[in-house]
Amino acid sequence: MAAVQIAAGGTFLDTFKKSFTDVPIAAENAISTTEFLEAAESLTTMFDLLGSVAFSPVKNDMLGNVKKIRERQLAAPADSDTLQNLVRNELKAKSHKASEGLVWLVRGLEFTCIALTQNVANPSHELADSFRSAYGVTLKPHHSFLVKPIFSAAMSACPYRKDFYEKLGPEERVQAELHEYLAALEKIVEILKAFLATKEAKW
Repeated sequence: MAAVQIAAGGTFLDTFKKSFTDVPIAAENAISTTEFLEAAESLTTMFDLLGSVAFSPVKNDMLGNVKKIRERQLAAPADSDTLQNLVRNELKAKSHKASEGLVWLVRGLEFTCIALTQNVANPSHELADSFRSAYGVTLKPHHSFLVKPIFSAAMSACPYRKDFYEKLGPEERVQAELHEYLAALEKIVEILKAFLATKEAKW
């Protein structure tokens, strides 16, 4: 895979097609489907910096769930303007493929958000420790004994903290942008987790 070109003085986050800071949240916390999916796709490019081979199962899992949600959006665009409407209308149609994809995508996003938030807040923490800790409270409880070793291998293969942050760009800008980005991602994850826990999102 070709390396992402970062403009002089820019950061890796500048290369994202869409950031979670750009995802519209309307009344009653309705989250725009198109922008959310583009932001989720953009986030997965960060896994290439973590080691494309070891993290490919993590990245592919998230992109597979994006695909399920987008397929539903394309099949019923008028009913899928927001993620909440997409889920409600899919369940009315007696299907839950995209809704289940959203559940897993939110888990993957929460895993990434917690890992990076912990790592940014604790300069002495290595990436492997932060990702391992986040995995234990997000994805691991839902993974089978066959999947857990695959993800554990990815955690162990994280690059050194110093090397990872150098790839992201100038330190001060990276720290400021990551704080803003992760705060926006955390808000969206919490909104979606709350919605997916309601009775109307169950199948």
